[in-house]
Amino acid sequence: MILEALYETLYLTFIPLIISCFLGLLIGTIIFITGSDIIVKSDKKYLKVISKVADALVNILRSIPYLILIIWLLPLTSFLTGKVIGTEAAIPALVFSATPFFARMVIIAFGEVDKGVIFASKAMGATIKDIIIHVLIPESLPALISSITVTAINLISYSAMAGAIGAGGLGYEAYQYGLVRRDTGLMFISTAMIVIIVFAIQILGDHLAHKVDRR
Repeated sequence: MILEALYETLYLTFIPLIISCFLGLLIGTIIFITGSDIIVKSDKKYLKVISKVADALVNILRSIPYLILIIWLLPLTSFLTGKVIGTEAAIPALVFSATPFFARMVIIAFGEVDKGVIFASKAMGATIKDIIIHVLIPESLPALISSITVTAINLISYSAMAGAIGAGGLGYEAYQYGLVRRDTGLMFISTAMIVIIVFAIQILGDHLAHKVDRR
């Protein structure tokens, strides 16, 4: 029972993490590029509008509590997965919660890149694609890895909440068997395993961020 719950928790963490990091990187990059006077020409006013609208949407989605988001996304969840409860049904809400968060972290990470490096790249004829691939991402890689780590830990927290409403995982075990059925031992084991996973992800993330840091 515990091993199955552990698998479900890892599934609820890393599948949404992969999707959210891809979408968040894409959205964060678009917002940063279109809102930057350094990378694009400042006379392209429509790009500023795109940046502000996308930035506002990211802030709105980040502000919605996860449990409310689960309820709001029930029609979409049913359409995508064919069910409204269970492990697979929790994925859309997890992605919608984590994507705007990671997008904001991407914007912050890119904003810390030395503007002199960007200016130098443009002076050497670098295109926007070149700046993204060869300047922004490499220069902000430690911060991006740290952001992925924080996002993964948030997803573990979200998955535990989703488990309490039938999504499975260690959160479900802790709630259904530990709290409802008063199995204190099982609740302790489930909680301890969640804490161990969080510590493992944090240690791995810190190690990788330190390893790629060129400063």
